[in-house]
Amino acid sequence: MTERKTLFVDVILPVPIRNEFTYRVPFELNDAIFNGARVVVPFGRNKLNTGIITRIHENIPTTYQSKYIESLLDDRPIITPKQYTFWKWISNYYMAPIGDVMNAALPSNFKLASETQVVLHPDYTIDPKFLTEREHDIVLALELRDKMDLKEIAELVGIKTIQPIVKSLLEKKAIISIEELNDKFVPKTAIFVRFSEHFRQENVLSEYIQEIESIKSKSKQLEAILSMLHHGQIRDGEMTPILRKTLFDEGVSPSSLNTLEQHGIVLQERYEISRFQTSYDDGESFKPLSPSQQQALTEVHQGFEEEKVVLLHGVTGSGKTEIYVQLIQEQLDMGKQILFLLPEIALTTQLIQRLSAYFGEQVGVYHSKFNQNERVEIWNHVLNNDPNRFRIVLGARSSIFLPFQDLGLIVVDEEHESSFKQYDPSPRYNARDCAIVLAHLHKANVLLGSATPALESYYNAKTGKYKLVELFDRFGSIQLPEIQCANLRKERKQKSMQSDFSSFLIEHVKDALNLGEQVILFQNRRGYTPLWMCEVCNWTPSCTRCDVSLTYHKLSNQLKCHYCGYTTPPVGSCSACGSNRLKMLGFGTEKIEDELGVFFPDKSIKRLDLDTTRSKNAYANILNEFAAGGIDILIGTQMVSKGLDFENVNLVGILDADMLLNRSDFRAFERSFQLMTQVAGRAGRREKRGKVIVQTGDPDHWVIQKVMEHDFIGFYESEIIERKNYFYPPFFKIIEITLKHKDENKLNLAAAELADKMKSLFKERVLGPEYPVVRRIHNYYLKRITLKVERSANDKKVKLRLQEMVDQFYATPSNKSVRVVIDVDPS
Repeated sequence: MTERKTLFVDVILPVPIRNEFTYRVPFELNDAIFNGARVVVPFGRNKLNTGIITRIHENIPTTYQSKYIESLLDDRPIITPKQYTFWKWISNYYMAPIGDVMNAALPSNFKLASETQVVLHPDYTIDPKFLTEREHDIVLALELRDKMDLKEIAELVGIKTIQPIVKSLLEKKAIISIEELNDKFVPKTAIFVRFSEHFRQENVLSEYIQEIESIKSKSKQLEAILSMLHHGQIRDGEMTPILRKTLFDEGVSPSSLNTLEQHGIVLQERYEISRFQTSYDDGESFKPLSPSQQQALTEVHQGFEEEKVVLLHGVTGSGKTEIYVQLIQEQLDMGKQILFLLPEIALTTQLIQRLSAYFGEQVGVYHSKFNQNERVEIWNHVLNNDPNRFRIVLGARSSIFLPFQDLGLIVVDEEHESSFKQYDPSPRYNARDCAIVLAHLHKANVLLGSATPALESYYNAKTGKYKLVELFDRFGSIQLPEIQCANLRKERKQKSMQSDFSSFLIEHVKDALNLGEQVILFQNRRGYTPLWMCEVCNWTPSCTRCDVSLTYHKLSNQLKCHYCGYTTPPVGSCSACGSNRLKMLGFGTEKIEDELGVFFPDKSIKRLDLDTTRSKNAYANILNEFAAGGIDILIGTQMVSKGLDFENVNLVGILDADMLLNRSDFRAFERSFQLMTQVAGRAGRREKRGKVIVQTGDPDHWVIQKVMEHDFIGFYESEIIERKNYFYPPFFKIIEITLKHKDENKLNLAAAELADKMKSLFKERVLGPEYPVVRRIHNYYLKRITLKVERSANDKKVKLRLQEMVDQFYATPSNKSVRVVIDVDPS
């Protein structure tokens, strides 16, 4: 008889703690446990949580008595060894607790804790005979109560470890978590049409067509049938459903389809479809590459052979997507998985549609705001390395956490975008940089693409760390847009301004509209007006919880804080002096829309900003309407700068370039150049050369001059000197430490104490503590300490010493209420 072993496991828990926890394995589970599986464990007083096993061993903890695992939830790993290695790297590099990394990585349905609340599934229709006795008891209880948490369910059923039963009910779709129920994601549905089974027989359908051909009253029905045959083929008695809207667009009337349905000839059925669905029948054929695209593709291959990250610097409209498509197909032919990272899923509808048209059901979209069942479904397809579905994952930053098994290529499109950086909550990672590490773990290729690369990326390419591939020709030999400046200072002196618009811009908008063209106007500020001010004493209405002025939103007739969401009705008089002489300063997208309606009353004008795109499909709907010519002038924030391609847009207006340039950030010029260049790139992407009007009070500003010349390389060469002179990336690494507390005096003392500790070791590399631009948010005062470290310094040692200092700081009892936030490589 073999001796029974006492096994222990190290477990990651989704809590903000840096360490893993050791639990004892019950003897009956000795042969069942494995790394990567979820287990239910006790954590804290009378609480159960779901963790992931990372190591199985026989080492007894010496500092605490280990508790027993309650139960095992999985019969196979839900994360891979490479994923765990990747999580550890993120935790170490970004100085984030491993529990925070787990929290960010896993869909919520994988993390069942005592506090998880559930309700009956809205579509619950399960026959009780398919439920166990305990499952049935839970369902009956939920029919009587609105919601229950797992602790209440455990007390009801009379067992401590309730997670396995809840997991089973979730999988059977009998219950749903409150978090998932509150998801704003609503599956997109549409009505499709197909012939009924009897009429899918060729001879039956032919006979019916011959029968009604000569009947005049049935001519509309005949047109509908012929249109259906044009769009959908019948093979072996099967037919791909046709989107009903497609038939309507061709002139088929709803009444003719309804009549055919009443006679049993066609079926009209509602299906759930992808938010970015296009026709997938056989996939579109690839577009032939131009000579410059072919040369770029060859150079990309050379970079991959040298095992280097490749940076594809291609001007707007140069056809980078077609190169991506060729590389993706090569990986699919080798049976590999592909990750295509996008800055924001909602902002790249057109690109998703194009890739889906090429690759059909092999494309899966993964996004943190999708409902949990969809996230779990894609997670499992990727984990199983499904050969037919989701070989290509299009995703925002959270998709780097998927359990890839055979990753061959990662494409990071618009790699310069700050959206790839996670700000809150922890881990504060940059998905572009993480993608390079993930590819290294899988021995996969990485392609970074942008018309305006991040200075760090371009520096890495110029110094040989990355392979640089450049594409300076627009596809079809279309010229880059002509960029002109409207001198606001001059126009104000001449009093030729028309509200917030220069006469120069208004004249060009009129000319474009008279030619039947569309116009895009860019203003990176939403709302109606950002500032109300008393003309007597200069008082402005401010947020009660943040140190910022309130922005007026005309549609809702409210003053809003864009930091914490605080709202209040507009004020009628000054709260300081009582004067009613209040004036509005500045302008946002809402005010632009309002005032353009006066200049162009007969034109369709719409906004594209956070306020108009809160619902899931609003963004796509506005873009589709614009693409169809239903909107004459589109006003937008930075949303209009990303991934859009419209053939009838030949004029773009940038309404306030000075606001972009005057931000207090070392990346202000870089961000301004990128944003203006990207917005300008929306103009003239077909036969005609586009035009861009930049409104500025300083048309001679060197950044604006570089934008007008389309001179990224010149901009890079000037800006990189400034970065080197003032010790900024890519020559130095930056770590920002932000301290938060509701008591400003306590915060000042704590920040000074931590800064002094840091300066004792890091000397002049430490800047601060200083208040940021907004010194109070959500009633918490903020102080910031900046650490600049040479690239040549030992990264691990620097972070280890910094963490030790933070730990020593927290050892003082009075500092325990101060929150310390560490941001490595702030964007």
